[in-house]
Amino acid sequence: MELKPNKKLDIEYILKDIDKYKPRRRGWHWREGSEENRQIGKFEYYDTSESLENSQPLPAAKYFDNIDPQPKAVITTEIASGRFEDDIRRMRMAAWHGADHIMVIRTAGQSHFESLIEGTPQGVGGIPISRKQVRAQRKALDFIEDEVGRPINYHSYVSGVAGPEIAVMFAEEGVNGAHQDPQYNVLYRNINMIRSFVDAAEAKRVMAWADIAQIDGAHNANATAREAWKVMPELMVQHAINSIFSVKVGMKKENICLSTVPPTAPPAPCMRLDLPYAVALREFFREYKMRAQMNTKYMESSPREATVTHVLNLLISQLTRADIQSTITPDEGRNVPWHIYNIEAVDTAKQAFAGMDGLGAMVEIKRDKGELADKVRELKERAILFMEEIIEAGGYFNAVEAGFFVDSGYYPERNNDGIIRKADAGVGEGTVYERDADYMAPVTAHFGYNNVGQYNESLVDNPAALIDGGTFEDPSKIIFIDELDENDNVNVRLEEVKELRTTSKIKPEMEWLGDGIVLQTLFLPTDERTAEFAAIEIGKKMGLEDVEVIHKEIMQEAEGTRIELKGRVAFTIDTKDLVIPPKPKVLTEEEIREDIKAKPMKIVAATVGEDEHSVGIREIIDIKHGGIEKYGIECHILGTSIPVEKLVDAAIELNADAILSSTIISHDDIHYKNMKKLNDLCIEKGIRDKIILAAGGTQVSNELAIESGMDAGFGRGTKGAHVATFLVEKRRAMSNEN
Repeated sequence: MELKPNKKLDIEYILKDIDKYKPRRRGWHWREGSEENRQIGKFEYYDTSESLENSQPLPAAKYFDNIDPQPKAVITTEIASGRFEDDIRRMRMAAWHGADHIMVIRTAGQSHFESLIEGTPQGVGGIPISRKQVRAQRKALDFIEDEVGRPINYHSYVSGVAGPEIAVMFAEEGVNGAHQDPQYNVLYRNINMIRSFVDAAEAKRVMAWADIAQIDGAHNANATAREAWKVMPELMVQHAINSIFSVKVGMKKENICLSTVPPTAPPAPCMRLDLPYAVALREFFREYKMRAQMNTKYMESSPREATVTHVLNLLISQLTRADIQSTITPDEGRNVPWHIYNIEAVDTAKQAFAGMDGLGAMVEIKRDKGELADKVRELKERAILFMEEIIEAGGYFNAVEAGFFVDSGYYPERNNDGIIRKADAGVGEGTVYERDADYMAPVTAHFGYNNVGQYNESLVDNPAALIDGGTFEDPSKIIFIDELDENDNVNVRLEEVKELRTTSKIKPEMEWLGDGIVLQTLFLPTDERTAEFAAIEIGKKMGLEDVEVIHKEIMQEAEGTRIELKGRVAFTIDTKDLVIPPKPKVLTEEEIREDIKAKPMKIVAATVGEDEHSVGIREIIDIKHGGIEKYGIECHILGTSIPVEKLVDAAIELNADAILSSTIISHDDIHYKNMKKLNDLCIEKGIRDKIILAAGGTQVSNELAIESGMDAGFGRGTKGAHVATFLVEKRRAMSNEN
């Protein structure tokens, strides 16, 4: 299937023959050309990667020839709707905006697994987890990456006590990246320490075979500790433990990524705390990759607040050369995973990195002396001392039992609020057994000695040959299980929204096709508590169902509160019944300029009658506002409250090509009467066939303007480019007629 930009993804086509699908590649992909200078449009860039074949540029790109420079860092977005058929649509949107690391956190590899994978209802909200979901999303990404022209990394989680099984499935299905850190299981899932590390060894070996990039979970400490900015030495120790463990299991260092989450956020003086930590990490772990992410501990429901923190984090990423940049959105604070915020977060990263391009060539981090140098050294020393104490205590397990980890004291200070786990307790305790002396496992990626040599010495490095290959070598041996729940499955869900997928009917949506969710922003002149419940009533009176306040922000305790409200609409809109006027044609700036340069144009303009408004006509004409002056059109503005007769006389005197008449006042249809009068006067003066007449204003429509004798009318939302395009094209048409 070849995707077309103006056609929706065909989910049913993706699901067709899904049991026969085989991933076309495995392994992680880093962006290409990241160390090259490149010319993009009118600018030279130092810190970009290869551009996409198809993409959605930033809104402001229209001022710069619609260029879309791509950062050198891999850009992440996290998908969390829980319905993989809708996740696929969001993946496409994210890829067009520049994301090439798609993390899926509620449909595959969810960290809440406590049992085998197929059909287990252990995802958030009881979402069944299946191979089908992973396979459908990887298949969809094959098509999407062909469309945008860049490989896309598909990522999920290898954790819980089903970690090795998940890793195997990911290797079979072409998953490219995964979180894997046995310490996460121990500290946050209360999985038995021995079980967690044994499982991790097996899972990491499988990931290494599949060339899956690993991200660790150390950042959870500063998302959990009471005072997160004090756990930086511990974070470095956790990174070290997981990284060297992964290396010893057999993973390549270039596939090991440290999850480098800044410990603070504004209004804390975050740069003075977070930058030294990032520099220390980069220097300590220079052989590994860095994956930068925001700290969700401080995530509130304000998109503005999240964006500011995100941009400050991006500055640190730029200064310390992050390899992967995550793009956390305010969804976690709202518990509402909107499509739009995934995309806005990707755009925030893309925009910030483009704006900071070449920053490293202009500024230098002061490493030799000063506050930064002192803090970096101090963090390293504290981390080394922390590691030494772990060794003195008898190792990691003993240190966990003693509550060393996620203690909010600034090491060596201890607040005794750390997480304590016991080596002889936790989920899966007692489930690890010593292998028998003749243990043998004829599988491809297996950690530990498995006695294959006693059967066939030549197969020590290829034990699966004993069984003519396993599922890694022969995917036909994979047992594919389709839908297990007759009521909650993709086929039922697609049927429920069939009308919205196959007809011209549409509904607004938040995360799922047809969910009908809308967002309303209100300001209410009252206190926060009153505003919240008043807003809910307003939403109900607007006809919304399931009304819920998802954001509250005090503007001033007595004067008012900003509220963001979500609710559901029960109706659909049929687009075939819409009356949609043609989209205004806009010539390129170069084409307009060339036309005016070849044949200069002069216009006169005024607000006519008794109308004193001048803002509208200034927006259309003044160069400051992007008006028609910028194309080289000679403009004569007569002012406001100008009689129609004076406007026509000025046009004759100046030998103008066009008259632009502006009016806001519309009582007694005076705006249309003035248009008719303007046309009649031009006929009377003998210039009508030689001059272009246009009228504009908030109450003006093109149709009624033409009925009143104008050549065109321009209403609300008109820009200078629209008027300039009309003037050029109308003059061309008049020349052809003559």
